Amino acid sequence: ATPCPLLIAIPVAIIGAISLSARRGIIIKDPAVLERIDTARVAIFDKTGTLTYGRPVVTELLVAPGFDPDTVLTLVASLERYSKHPLAAAVMDAAEEAGVTLLEASEISELPGQGMRGTIGGQAVRITSRKVTLEEKPPGAEHLPPSVEGMEAVILIDGRYAATFRFRDKPRYEGVPFIQHLGPKHRFERVMLVSGDRESEVRYLADHVGIDEVYASQTPEQKLELVRKVTERTPTIFVGDGINDAPALTAATVGIAFGRGGDIPAEAAGAVVLESSLQKVDELLHIGRRMRTIALQSAVGGMALSFLGMLVAAAGYLPPIAGAIVQEVIDVVVVLNALRVGIPPETLTDY
Repeated sequence: ATPCPLLIAIPVAIIGAISLSARRGIIIKDPAVLERIDTARVAIFDKTGTLTYGRPVVTELLVAPGFDPDTVLTLVASLERYSKHPLAAAVMDAAEEAGVTLLEASEISELPGQGMRGTIGGQAVRITSRKVTLEEKPPGAEHLPPSVEGMEAVILIDGRYAATFRFRDKPRYEGVPFIQHLGPKHRFERVMLVSGDRESEVRYLADHVGIDEVYASQTPEQKLELVRKVTERTPTIFVGDGINDAPALTAATVGIAFGRGGDIPAEAAGAVVLESSLQKVDELLHIGRRMRTIALQSAVGGMALSFLGMLVAAAGYLPPIAGAIVQEVIDVVVVLNALRVGIPPETLTDY
């Protein structure tokens, strides 16, 4: 007997799965993802750009007394054009619609979970959150509007509260059936939503798609710690698309990044979905399960047939030359079976 069913069939199955994934717009960076993904029992999702389209729009700009809306929009857009955060694009769209002229910015910094800072026209501009503003209590904070559902960004100019931007992001149309089918079809025991956004906005989306476990206002460090703790107990997948998701992507059993989120999350993930679509995530789940099934068929079946051939030969019913031919036939059969992984089935989704 030869070890060809193990030495050739399994690598052929893996290469076939990688090839099929690439043709479906999924880049496999770590082949181990294909084996592990079918063992995952906890699915963890980021919110913005993952379960939503990641294209929020500005719905309101509320300025504090003494500040002009156009001036605030100009300063914020001049800073946000250097950011890859999904809300930055919404601010840029609002600035373009308003026809404001952008200014040069300097001393720009954007730390994960800490917002963005910069100097524009000699004025210090800071884009942060309600939570940070309430903790630091800058001058003018008493003019902060009441919290409502939706995303928001708080603007400080020269250390003083200046304005609040409010945004809304649309949930993906396939979000509900996708989340609901993970348990019955893919044996996921828990589905979690982890986001750096406010509780009201995260809860709104969770209720919409049917997720019970919600963790809002999470910093990248908190996301990382949460994913680590869950992964220590149960294999996990984490799906995200932003810079803030990169640490969590590396900590999960399988990290899946949407390619539009930039280079950093793509580098951190084991698989990259080029087209931001939950359908592609489902296709990856099916490709991984199918590869694992066919690879086991080839390995176990090939070894079993080889062992059977050895018994027949040991009983004196299989001459050496015939035995060699039979073994080669077995090797060819198991390799051909492994090649099936690269042939796309009729469908790779089931929701």
